[in-house]
Amino acid sequence: MRNRILQLIDNEIAKSTLEKPGRIILKMNSLTDKKLIKALFKASIAGVQIDMIVRGICCLRPGMPGISENIRVRSIVDRFLEHSRVFYFQNGGNELVYLSSADWMTRNMERRVEIMFPIEVKSLKERVKDILHILLSDNVKARTLKPDGTYTRVQPREGEPHVHAQLYFHELAVKNTKKIRQTPYMKQLKPKTHVEEE
Repeated sequence: MRNRILQLIDNEIAKSTLEKPGRIILKMNSLTDKKLIKALFKASIAGVQIDMIVRGICCLRPGMPGISENIRVRSIVDRFLEHSRVFYFQNGGNELVYLSSADWMTRNMERRVEIMFPIEVKSLKERVKDILHILLSDNVKARTLKPDGTYTRVQPREGEPHVHAQLYFHELAVKNTKKIRQTPYMKQLKPKTHVEEE
């Protein structure tokens, strides 16, 4: 898996131009693998714009001049414990989106059986991109990682709407559940009111 991820990062570097910089968005729980961190530094130096949503441990220092100035890292810790891993690569306009079981940790890359698979259906790809956009817009629970290793809470700008990512997704799930319950199939399913005796 690490070799494939390194290929994807190198591909983003190769397709990045001054007019249209490469773009990588990563969501995971933890980032500790040195080889992948070095590859992200290399991409940043090449001008690739990188946004990361890393809930827990992050051994990469963003915003260091000449090294990681094109990398931004945020952490969102809220009521619900998130475990999704999403990897987005702009790929010169032919976007690639992957879901995975693996964090970018050495133990996941070398000592565990993990999977990573592409989303190929366009509508599903757009849906995952929308989810990433909401997470990157969170200004209620998000904190940004500074070059010195400290975190600062994101504050909404004056006049900017409050974006609470988990609350947004929760309300969306409730709304979709209500829609499903109104479908003809679900309406005909009546809950059992008693247990029949044999």
